[in-house]
Amino acid sequence: MNTKRAIVIPDQHFPIHDKKAVAITLKAIDLVRPNIFINLGDVGEWSSVSGHRYKRRKRPPLEYQLPEIEKEIKAVNKQIDRFDDLLDSISCNERHILAGNHDEWLDAFVEENPYLDKYTFRNACKWDDRGYQYKKYNEVLTIGKLSFIHGAYTGQNHAKTHLDRYGTNIMYGHVHDVARHSATRLLDGNISSWAMGCLKDMSSEKNTWLKGRLHNWNHAFGIVTWHKGGNFQVEVIDIVDGRANVWGNELS
Repeated sequence: MNTKRAIVIPDQHFPIHDKKAVAITLKAIDLVRPNIFINLGDVGEWSSVSGHRYKRRKRPPLEYQLPEIEKEIKAVNKQIDRFDDLLDSISCNERHILAGNHDEWLDAFVEENPYLDKYTFRNACKWDDRGYQYKKYNEVLTIGKLSFIHGAYTGQNHAKTHLDRYGTNIMYGHVHDVARHSATRLLDGNISSWAMGCLKDMSSEKNTWLKGRLHNWNHAFGIVTWHKGGNFQVEVIDIVDGRANVWGNELS
């Protein structure tokens, strides 16, 4: 493939991912056969090391925490393996991981317990061994004229805020909804920001912290194709009720 093309996936929150959304994304990768894969982060939910978990109660000793952390790490790696096995089969060797705020909870745990460095997000998920290029939380990845981060801002106008603050074409996850904002600059021409949704289970049973509140989350992923001179085309693929259409192919 001479064309430079990427599949971009937003927040998965393994192991509380949406099984149908993830399955469709895997089918899309097999169909599109990209030569670049970009994971925008929040790969794991990481409830085992969440700072909110012991907010109102005493943190237990490490010997009680570690088995649960190990269990969650195993579950997250099992899902990452599904993507890597497929990427291996289609010879997609350029892979990027952009750590998310949930992923950073593992690093915060290690900061409290510095002798347990095998539990950092980078080490626990074996990103270097897997051949990924690693970016810290909101460290910018740029390919051609499009940049990627996990996501820095929330709020009703997050797409506009990202575009205004970064001042360039930018794609991000973090907010779990799908949005786009565009602007025209005198010297740079048209620039846009894209929020890419999520692959997380959106049911209230898996997101008890929402306490029944409605939300605007959407399941989606992206296809980016680069052209001569770093220009690019973005396709946002919405997944609705466990179905998506990619290049005229119905995936379910």
